[in-house]
Amino acid sequence: MNIADYRILLVDDHRIILEGLRALLCDVSGLVIIGEAENGREAITACRNLRPDLVLMDLNMPLLDGVSALTLIRQRWPRIRLMALTSNTSERNAARILDVGADGYVLKRSRRDDLLRAIAQIRAGGIYIDRELDAFQVASLRSSGDSVDGMSLTDRERQILKLVAEGLRNRNVAELLCISLKTVETHRLNLMRKLDAHNAADLTQWAYRLGLLGSDQ
Repeated sequence: MNIADYRILLVDDHRIILEGLRALLCDVSGLVIIGEAENGREAITACRNLRPDLVLMDLNMPLLDGVSALTLIRQRWPRIRLMALTSNTSERNAARILDVGADGYVLKRSRRDDLLRAIAQIRAGGIYIDRELDAFQVASLRSSGDSVDGMSLTDRERQILKLVAEGLRNRNVAELLCISLKTVETHRLNLMRKLDAHNAADLTQWAYRLGLLGSDQ
C-alpha cells in the first residue's frame, strides 16, 4: 500500500457479500481494502481505528443499521466518504440516504463497472446515484425537503424519542418530564406515525439517525 492508494472499508452483515466485494475490488490498481465490518457499530469502531477514505455500507444490518451508522460517521469524521449499498430502488429512499450524509447510492445488483465508476466519482468529490434511479427526481426530493424524515418533530417529541431510545418506559418518561402519562403516550403515538415506526427498536434506530444518541449508547 502506498500513499496514493484509496483506502476502503467494507460493511455488510452477509459474509458472502463482503467476500464478493473484496474479490471485485482487490485487483483494482489504487484501491486497497483495509477492513471489514458486519454491523453499524463495528463500522464506527473501524472508522475510528482505521480512518478509511471510503466506506461501502449496507443499509440493513443488526445492532446498528446502516442509515444510523452513516449519520454518525458523517457527524464524527466528515472527511470520510460514504457509499450506500442497497437493494432499495426507491428515489425517495435514495434522497433520504444522501440527506443523512451519504455521497453515493448504489444498487447491489449493479455491475462491477458501475461500482468502479461510483467509487471514482466519489473519490473525485462528486455524488453518485445509481443509473437505474431517476437522478432528477432524487434531486427534486432533496431540494423540496420531502425526503428528510423526522424533521417535523417538535422539541418535546425529540426529547421523548431520546428517552424512549435510552430504555425508559412511558411512566418513567412522564415522571422525569413532569407531564402526564397520557401526554407521553400521545407523543409516542405521534412519533410512531411521523417516523413510520412500529416498535421501540424502530424508535431507537431513529434516535440514532437524528443524532440524539451517541454510538456508545
